[in-house]
Amino acid sequence: MTVSKTGAISPDGKFSDLKEWLAYLEQLHPKSIEMGLERIDQVRKALGLTPFFPVIIVGGTNGKGSVCAMLESILTAAGYHVGCYTSPHLIRYNERIHVGQHAVTDEQLLKAFKAVEQARIETGVSLTYFEFGTLAAMHVFMVKQIDVAILEVGLGGRLDAVNIFDADCAIVTSVDLDHQDYLGDSRESIGYEKAGIFRQNKPAVCADAVLPFSVQRHAQEIGAEIRMVHQDFGFIRETNQWRFWSQHHRRHALPMPALLGRKQLYNASACLMALELLREQLQVSMHAVREGLLNVKLPGRFQVISIQPMVVLDVLHNPAAAAAFADNLLELAPSSGKTYAVFGMLHDKDIAGVVEELKPHIDNWLIATIDVPRGAHADELLQILNQSEITRENHTIYEFEDVVSAYVFACEHAGKNDRICVFGSFYTVGAILRHHGE
Repeated sequence: MTVSKTGAISPDGKFSDLKEWLAYLEQLHPKSIEMGLERIDQVRKALGLTPFFPVIIVGGTNGKGSVCAMLESILTAAGYHVGCYTSPHLIRYNERIHVGQHAVTDEQLLKAFKAVEQARIETGVSLTYFEFGTLAAMHVFMVKQIDVAILEVGLGGRLDAVNIFDADCAIVTSVDLDHQDYLGDSRESIGYEKAGIFRQNKPAVCADAVLPFSVQRHAQEIGAEIRMVHQDFGFIRETNQWRFWSQHHRRHALPMPALLGRKQLYNASACLMALELLREQLQVSMHAVREGLLNVKLPGRFQVISIQPMVVLDVLHNPAAAAAFADNLLELAPSSGKTYAVFGMLHDKDIAGVVEELKPHIDNWLIATIDVPRGAHADELLQILNQSEITRENHTIYEFEDVVSAYVFACEHAGKNDRICVFGSFYTVGAILRHHGE
């Protein structure tokens, strides 16, 4: 072990265990989030990470994961060797980096981490956990000689680590209030941050039906080729299928995406618009589009894991996502029984806003503590429920020390006509997936 120029203790490649590496990365930088690209770009240059393949960058408040998964599925069906980088993970860190639709191995991660650490020491800078992982992902992609990379923005866009790479096509899925401490307290300010992934003379696809003007203005100022849903492209929902349209193409009799939810056609149409704009670099047949939509998988996004009782998992953690979840519940066959909410969130999220969107749809609240530094305690959730006029007089409320205990209680008490909804955080859903041995 040696001490780097930044004062951080460096493993010098001696860690042979992924858990040790991840623990090291968590303490490498004094802040878990530090916006800016100068430090990570120095390390990128030292590593020589200049992609020789097309790069698609996906940003937005909600829907990023769905778009990344659809693109990955469609491009794989088209025969491409696809790299996909997303965050956060549900169970294992390896989930963040896919090559050929498979999570990378520990061995591949260890080699990438060692390479990034060596370059970091040479440059004398520190990196956050996410910055380090972003460089490691691109290192894996270049070693594996992929054909196309899909990168999901972690936070914002303009100053997010993935923005050190130039997007051949950028996609903004939606713009809503989240991470206000970093991005601003209005859709206009947040939209500007998300539009930071656009590039001059490159396609910029926007799937938000009410796009903030700041996004359009930034695209115009830098000369990006912006395409907006309902204006330049869109979809027509039909019984059991849908149609895509753009200024130049029409695609009929498309299968509904395997991912559930009313917003998924916005996401799917954004994918098709992006692929149309990248057609000179990536040839994709309609057969591949259909196959990709039918086979796409994304755990934790309105994921139904049981029917009687119905159990639905969703990583929603802001009011806009909660509103979409409520709409999706209404789309399901109406429940003749009660709805149980297994609910755990991080304390720095808009808990009250999420509760407000979902309280008309919940009968029994099973609130649980998330045992991480940012996790909200069950007592905090109870206080917010009471402030939202959800009381034990008109609802059943139980408190639990952890999410799994709340879930087990729900399973023991729910009848076959009841519903169990697990939501509030990646930590909440991840705990249940681990409980089921996923």
